[in-house]
Amino acid sequence: MTYVISQPCVDVKDRACVDECPVDCIYEGKRMLYIHPDECVDCGACEPVCPVEAIFYEDDLPAESKEYYDANVHFFDDLGSPGGAAKMGEIDHDHAFVAGLPPQNQDH
Repeated sequence: MTYVISQPCVDVKDRACVDECPVDCIYEGKRMLYIHPDECVDCGACEPVCPVEAIFYEDDLPAESKEYYDANVHFFDDLGSPGGAAKMGEIDHDHAFVAGLPPQNQDH
């Protein structure tokens, strides 16, 4: 199991979760952040600090956000397991589902 970042993060990328993550498993794409499912230790530290409430435990992900589970998992198909987000910096792409979304309202 893992945590999943969903729609409220798109075009916001607050990064409070990145600062809180003890294992550096939250990676930054062009439009949103992604949690690496194999690097996440399920500590839950990221969830309460997200100001837009975009982070859910996998089993608690709302039905209307199920596409974000696949986006978080498959964002890493080409990257593998880099072993830490800090050394990667912003990754110059997003999962195709996220990349295809219309611009999101950034008033939060």
